Amino acid sequence: MGRGDTSDAQWALIEPLLPKQKRGGKWKDHRLMFDGILWVLRTGAPWRDLPERYGPWGSVYHRFNRWNKDGTLDRILKALRIRLDKEGYIDWDLWCVDGSNVRAARAAAGASKKAKGSPKTTRWVAREAGGDQSSTWSLTVTPFPSPPSSPPGKRTNRRSSSS
Repeated sequence: MGRGDTSDAQWALIEPLLPKQKRGGKWKDHRLMFDGILWVLRTGAPWRDLPERYGPWGSVYHRFNRWNKDGTLDRILKALRIRLDKEGYIDWDLWCVDGSNVRAARAAAGASKKAKGSPKTTRWVAREAGGDQSSTWSLTVTPFPSPPSSPPGKRTNRRSSSS
């Protein structure tokens, strides 16, 4: 048993809540899989970095997903929470709220990594729509592009000297 693995007393509480094998191939040991799942959750390491003593990382990963989808992990947490509450270890008057936040880069939301210049903001659109020129809405509105006024085949420089 490695450091951080479930003790015999802890396992006695959890084992009855785990699903029984009905048919198919022989499952790997539930305790080994459970300890492997806890190792990944405790360390935050990728599944592929799971130590070999817990078995193949793919088996542990698939067992975690199966137990998550079928509600096994929820049943375990609920049973442990009920037991801790009965023993007086849960203070329902104490609330801990994590107020930290992490600013994500533009690319995290799907935007391109290279920022492109935004089109010029036009205040007349907000005025025409009956809104305040300094409103946030007016900062997001861009005019509908008008067709080029040059005759076909003859292009003019559309850049203006005033930026």
